[in-house]
Amino acid sequence: MSAMGDFVPAFVRFTVVTEGTEFMSDRKFPVTSTIADLKMKLELLTGASVHSMQLELRRSDGTTVAALKDDSARLESFPITDGLTLHVSDPHLNHGEPEDFSLDERDKISEERYNQLNESARKFLQEQGFRAFNEEQKDMLRKIAEEKEKKKKELLKVIQIGNRCEVHGVKQQPARHGTVMFVGEVDFKPGVWVGVKYDLPLGKNDGSVNGKRYFECLPKYGGFVRPVDLTIGDFPPDDDIDGELDLEEL
Repeated sequence: MSAMGDFVPAFVRFTVVTEGTEFMSDRKFPVTSTIADLKMKLELLTGASVHSMQLELRRSDGTTVAALKDDSARLESFPITDGLTLHVSDPHLNHGEPEDFSLDERDKISEERYNQLNESARKFLQEQGFRAFNEEQKDMLRKIAEEKEKKKKELLKVIQIGNRCEVHGVKQQPARHGTVMFVGEVDFKPGVWVGVKYDLPLGKNDGSVNGKRYFECLPKYGGFVRPVDLTIGDFPPDDDIDGELDLEEL
């Protein structure tokens, strides 16, 4: 980036101009955006296709600063400064006179034609907007899944067979204490589960589910919970029964 000294801003502001139209808009873009990312945003803004779009950075007098041809390059690799013109062209874009849907122009075309034109524009924006939203949603869900997996791995590092633990109740139900007897995948549900032998008969099984045994304990003293539903610690044994169960447990 030129003329910016040691300070490198996170965004750069361009005046976006689409060739063959009167469209002009001041926009701010992250300097770390690739040219491919930039084209996707400009497709929504200008209607030009990412596959045939051509981009140039120009000065106010119309001289070219740089042609943005490498889709993998980042904006910051070009001599960018605020105030440059980002010139967008597309040989497949309609370069005729812009249609003016003012009240006067509407009087010159049929009501049906007017509604069709507006419906077409709405459909285009809705489709493009949904595409962008869908990609953002996928990215968000992927990040959430990665964060959950990371948290689960961190929890499993500290959960060992023989550990004392506290199983957290929900909906104001009391916590229960016990000993970790099993850690791993099971046949009855996907994912990693922790088998716990409770101090009191507040469980749901005897360490077995659907005929398969995972650990030994008396009936009603065993249960399986997810790693996030317990805490490892030096918990004293429970010596009385108080409260009902209300937890995702088997």
